[in-house]
Amino acid sequence: MNWPKNLKSEIKLGVPLKNKTTFRVGGPAKFFYAPGNLEDLKLLIAAARKNKIRIFVIGAGSNILVSDNGVDGLVLQLSAPYFKKIILSEDSLIVGAGLMLGRVVEAANLNSLSGIEFLIGIPGTVGGALMMNAGAWGRSIGELIENAAVVDFRGKVKILRKRDIKFGYRNSGLGKYIILSTRLRLDKKNKGKIVQNLNKYLRARGSSQDTAFPNAGCVFKNPTRESAGKLIDLCGLKGRKIGGAFISGKHANFILNKENARAQDILNLMKLMKAAVKDKFKVNLKPEIKIWR
Repeated sequence: MNWPKNLKSEIKLGVPLKNKTTFRVGGPAKFFYAPGNLEDLKLLIAAARKNKIRIFVIGAGSNILVSDNGVDGLVLQLSAPYFKKIILSEDSLIVGAGLMLGRVVEAANLNSLSGIEFLIGIPGTVGGALMMNAGAWGRSIGELIENAAVVDFRGKVKILRKRDIKFGYRNSGLGKYIILSTRLRLDKKNKGKIVQNLNKYLRARGSSQDTAFPNAGCVFKNPTRESAGKLIDLCGLKGRKIGGAFISGKHANFILNKENARAQDILNLMKLMKAAVKDKFKVNLKPEIKIWR
């Protein structure tokens, strides 16, 4: 494989992805690269397209389950400073896709901008959050978006307005793009009130979610007017173990990597959870996490 000669750094081969996901499982990427800027990224997109190589984009890896066999393609991570910029205006933030959500929440708080507090504690990047329309407590990041800068898989950069993006529950329809940045529309508010909101959401997250072991948050989407975790709990599956993977005793929609689990252990637990809920409640659970094979 002949990659472009003028890249900022070298393409890496066989990079273990378990170290780049919060589940801490999964095999290697055939090719791995962290582009230094937009031009670097566009060179990679063109080369991958020419050679018919699949492109995967990873942020913090907090919503991904990578196969034990890894992925046969090019994994890109927008971790360079170019993709982590923050630009402040009076009532909005323009933030790069590579920024962690916690950093964005912090920047908003420091500038007395409110509206994003509900995302505190979600261990993902802006790009990943926007791709899946991440949210909590009945709210989602799509509510805050004014526009988003993206590049398609032909290397063309576009600015998508909010009305161009099909936000839905844990979905944005942005899978045909790589997200570069987004403008978040926020509200000026008293900093003390913002801190109160942050503390409220942190307490709620701490009391309901299990973060004692590597995990990827909720593995299934909530069905309409129901909680996936509640349905799984009612099937008596809390604490169920397959290999090194366990269903959390605190939140039944969390799978924990407690004993050096394999991806297949997690997939087998998901299969068990899905079948039990289907059998008992006639509800078909759909994965919230992305499964890379």
